[in-house]
Amino acid sequence: MPREFRYRGYTFEQLQNMSMDEVIRLLSARARRSLLHGLSYEQRKLLEKIRMMRELGNDGEPIKTHARDMVILPEMVGITIHVHNGKEFVPVEIKPEMIGHYLGEFAITNKPVRHGTPGIGATRSSMYVPLK
Repeated sequence: MPREFRYRGYTFEQLQNMSMDEVIRLLSARARRSLLHGLSYEQRKLLEKIRMMRELGNDGEPIKTHARDMVILPEMVGITIHVHNGKEFVPVEIKPEMIGHYLGEFAITNKPVRHGTPGIGATRSSMYVPLK
């Protein structure tokens, strides 16, 4: 039997029924401060798109955003948001465990380094490596 998700002692259903102010009070200090200072234009636009998508029940087109500093709220759960990582939009499916985190945490901005064979002109010895 899978364990039921809880955030600070509240079930997911209870979190969804709470007002925005009650949810903000449950968040960590950094996320709470970020939301209490007010939403930026980009964050407000993202929330409006999510709410509009929920009303219409439209899961067709993905929501793209540059708002990496947006705190994940209970109303965002279940939606796939494409977050910009500086080069491309990375799809992030929002799950209940992500509540209170930032969108940018799930769209990594750097790739791991893949060390392989040296490129052309890397060293003097690579002059003698046959090219395919």
